[in-house]
Amino acid sequence: MSQRNTVVRSLHDLGLAAWFGGSLMGAVGLNGAAAQAKDPSERLKLASIGWGRWAPVQLAAIIMHGIGGIGLIVGNKERLAGQKEARSNTGVKLIFTGLAGAVSLYSGILGMRINAHADEGAAGVTEPGSQSSTELASAQKQQSILQWAIPALTSLLIILAAQQGEQQRPVAGFLRSRR
Repeated sequence: MSQRNTVVRSLHDLGLAAWFGGSLMGAVGLNGAAAQAKDPSERLKLASIGWGRWAPVQLAAIIMHGIGGIGLIVGNKERLAGQKEARSNTGVKLIFTGLAGAVSLYSGILGMRINAHADEGAAGVTEPGSQSSTELASAQKQQSILQWAIPALTSLLIILAAQQGEQQRPVAGFLRSRR
């Protein structure tokens, strides 16, 4: 008997897509565009405004992904009990989801620190300027790594989700649904 999990799978996938895509666009597009502002103090202010507007959407995406992921675990509990590969994949996915969530949270905290020092100006959103304080420079250096870590971690989650989808396919008629 086949079981459909369309709603929770959609929450899982759409949440993850928004988390990945928004983070990547922010690192490439938003930070890149804000770095082009002529006034160094505007660079950090513009980036902070953009990231501030994105933050509630990203939080909603992460929550959607989490709800969908829990729903998929519940909906596939029998398969997880009987299929070692699916259990392993789910465990790895849980670890990397937690890590991606923690990195996203810390990146948000760093963003607030950067915003608090926006009036100092900077060479770029994640590049300190000659007038940057030690606190601002430290937050920017960390953020320069995290802005790429989030899309990297969420892309790994996309790959693991694809692998799970492949694990659900029938193998040469062995697991065919009965009608």
